[in-house]
Amino acid sequence: MKLSLHISPCPNDTFAFDAIINHRIDHDFDLAVEYHDIEELNEGVLRGEPDISKISYAVYPLVQDRYALLDSGSALGRGNGQLLVRRKGETTPIRTVASPGLNTTANALLRRYFPEIKEVRQMLFSEIAEAVERGDVDAGVLIHEGRFVYERRNLELVADLGKLWESETNLPLPLGAIIVKREIDKNTISKFDNLLSKSVKFAFDNPLTSRSFVKEHAQELEDEVIDKHIALFVNDYTISLGEEGRKAVERLLNTQNL
Repeated sequence: MKLSLHISPCPNDTFAFDAIINHRIDHDFDLAVEYHDIEELNEGVLRGEPDISKISYAVYPLVQDRYALLDSGSALGRGNGQLLVRRKGETTPIRTVASPGLNTTANALLRRYFPEIKEVRQMLFSEIAEAVERGDVDAGVLIHEGRFVYERRNLELVADLGKLWESETNLPLPLGAIIVKREIDKNTISKFDNLLSKSVKFAFDNPLTSRSFVKEHAQELEDEVIDKHIALFVNDYTISLGEEGRKAVERLLNTQNL
């Protein structure tokens, strides 16, 4: 069956989907794959374009009438939250913050924990650290690889949004999900869900097999950064949300002001 698949170029997605995209495990799906920044992915599902897509969990309530949430493929866990950073030594009040997208979970948590910040500028996640370093904005919310290398840019941590969430809820933080159009028949959805779970397990069992594919799309090419990224965002919840994962997702989606 031919389906369109949109994911991010980040190591956690390419690591998880490598065995499917590169046919390291058997399947009969004919996938047209595209790679997009997370906010572009969110906007794509809002327009109803892809059959299957990675999204920010915060956008799911806006599309759940048209898209079903897969049990596999989620980026969810503890200690993996978004980081609010600013230039080292700055003491003036933070007035402007760069965010990786209006519909991202990062933006939702920023609004929740820092409601006093009124000016939020949306930009590509890969451009935020540099914008903060230049002084274009007072601070920025880092996701993906940026959270591992911000200190190289003379930046310092203001707050770990994920830790704030965990302190409040005692639950893992849901970041990204894989969703599929509800109009696709349930057997096909279930088949792809199981396939993605197998793909993640294959990646865990063969961690170096996907490395060249991951590096082909990654922003940061150092093996140490890639390994940290994958370890933080791909875990047992990616194989299956499980009871705790589903509880965390429900809490996030039902939280006021998200």
